[in-house]
Amino acid sequence: MKTHKVLGVIIIFLCFSCKEKQWTTSFDKEAVKRESEAPVMVTGKESSIAKVWIDPETGHRVEKLIDREGENKSFYFHNNPFLPTKDKKGWLMVFYGSTPNGTQLFTVDLKSKNIVQITNKSGEKSGEIVGVKTRKVYYRINDSIFSTHIDTHKTAFIFKFPTDKMGSIATLNADETMLGGVISSKEEQEIVKKYPEKKDFFDRIYDAKLKRTLITIDVKTGNLTELFSENAWLNHEQFSPTDPKLFMYCHEGPWHKVDRIWAINIETKMPKLIHKRTVNMEIAGHEFFSPEGKTIWFDLQIPRGETFYLAGKNLENGEEKRYALKRDEWSIHYNIAPDLKTFAGDGGNDGQVAHAKDGRWIYHFVPNGDHFESTKLVNMKNHNYKLEPNVHFSPDGKWIIFRANFEGNSQVYAVEIDKSKQ
Repeated sequence: MKTHKVLGVIIIFLCFSCKEKQWTTSFDKEAVKRESEAPVMVTGKESSIAKVWIDPETGHRVEKLIDREGENKSFYFHNNPFLPTKDKKGWLMVFYGSTPNGTQLFTVDLKSKNIVQITNKSGEKSGEIVGVKTRKVYYRINDSIFSTHIDTHKTAFIFKFPTDKMGSIATLNADETMLGGVISSKEEQEIVKKYPEKKDFFDRIYDAKLKRTLITIDVKTGNLTELFSENAWLNHEQFSPTDPKLFMYCHEGPWHKVDRIWAINIETKMPKLIHKRTVNMEIAGHEFFSPEGKTIWFDLQIPRGETFYLAGKNLENGEEKRYALKRDEWSIHYNIAPDLKTFAGDGGNDGQVAHAKDGRWIYHFVPNGDHFESTKLVNMKNHNYKLEPNVHFSPDGKWIIFRANFEGNSQVYAVEIDKSKQ
C-alpha cells in the first residue's frame, strides 16, 4: 500500500514537471514534424507561422528561432548575445521579449529551443550586454544599472546616475570589470522627446553640438570614471573583445560630415582616429570589432552611394583591407563568422543609401581577392526595413540569425548557410 502511495506521488510530480517543461520548450511534436518536412514556402507571414520552411528563391532552410507569444528581438549586430550552456555542451542566445510586465531578457537554447526568462523587474530596459565569463546580463532601467545572473536569475544593483547626469551603458570590457557608456545632456533628451522619429532628431542633435562624455563604471564598486568629453555626438560605444583597455566609439551625425570611427585607451584617455575620410562625400560607419580583436571592420563608400566596400583596419600594423560589393549587395550591417573567413549582410531597400533595386536579401559573403562573392540566403521582400535585420552568425558558424517583421512585429529567425538537400 505504501509503495502505491509513493508511486502515485512520483507520477504526480512527473506530470507537473512535464507541464513546466512544456512551458519552457519552444517546439512541440507537431513543430518537430514540420521541421523535418520543411515545406517550400515564400518567405513571409505564412512561412513564419509555419515556423520552418525552404525559401524558394534561394533553396536555403529558414526557421523561426524564437517561438513565444509577443514581440521578440535579437541584439544589435555588434552586441554579442551568445554564451555556452551551463554544462558547456551547447549554446544559449540572449534576447529581448515583450511581457505583460514590460520587456524582459530571455535565453533560448540553440539546440533544444528551450526558452527561459532571465529578468522580472518592471520598467523598460536598455542595454544588450552579456558577460560570458560572469554569466550575467547588464542593463539600465531609468537612472539605475543592474545585473542579473543568467543561471540563477539573481539580480544585483550596480549604480545609480546622479539626477544631473543623463547616463546610459552599452558595452562591457574584455575582463568584464568595466561597463562603458556615455553621459548626455538634458537638452539632447528634450530634442528626442520633441522629435521622436530618427529622421527628425538626427540632424538636430548633430547640429546642436551638445556635450557628451564617455564613461566607465566599475561593476564591483560602482565607481564612475569620466574618460573624455567633447561637444559632439559621441555614440556606438564598444569595448574590444580581447583588450580590456581599448574602447571604440564614434562621432555620430551625417556620415559625410564626420570622421566617425575613434578609439580610446581607458588608462591614457587619449583618443585615436581609426579611419580618416580622404575625398568629399566619403563615408565610413557601422563599425565593429572582429572576434579576435585585431581588426575594426566598417561600411566604406567612396563617395557616398557610389562605390561600396567592407573595410577592415588592422590595429596592429595600421593597414586597411577592402572588399568591394555591388550596389545590390550593400547591407545596412555586416558581420563576420567565428572562423573569420566569411561575412554576412542584411541587405537594404531602395530607400537606403545604396538605392538598391534588388537589395532585400540576407547575404553570405566569401572574400575573393579584392571583392566579395555573394550568396542570397533569404528573400526579404516581405520585410519592412524600418526594422533593421541585424545579422549574427551562430557560434558554430552554420547559421545566420536575424530579426524580421514578416508577421507585422519583430521576431527572430535563423537561416542555414549550407543549401538544403531536400
